[in-house]
Amino acid sequence: MGDPTLRMDGYDDCIIGICRRFGQQDLIAYDYEKVIASLSADGLTHDEAVEYFEFNQIGAWMGEGTPCFIVEVDDVDDYIDAQEEMNQ
Repeated sequence: MGDPTLRMDGYDDCIIGICRRFGQQDLIAYDYEKVIASLSADGLTHDEAVEYFEFNQIGAWMGEGTPCFIVEVDDVDDYIDAQEEMNQ
């Protein structure tokens, strides 16, 4: 079904699992903070790592098999509320 499930080269240590979605193919799920830390370990500042990630990784749509990135939150309701406020 759909495009092949894609894996980012050099980031296997950042994989935290598989994202399962009804009626859609499974995706490899990466830990956002681990990806940023890996980029920083390669010599980028935190801000540079975030910018690189936003443009080259999460921003690189490669079809339905494109990986997903998990951001850990302490309170999902606070996160949803903040997103709703930003979209108003």
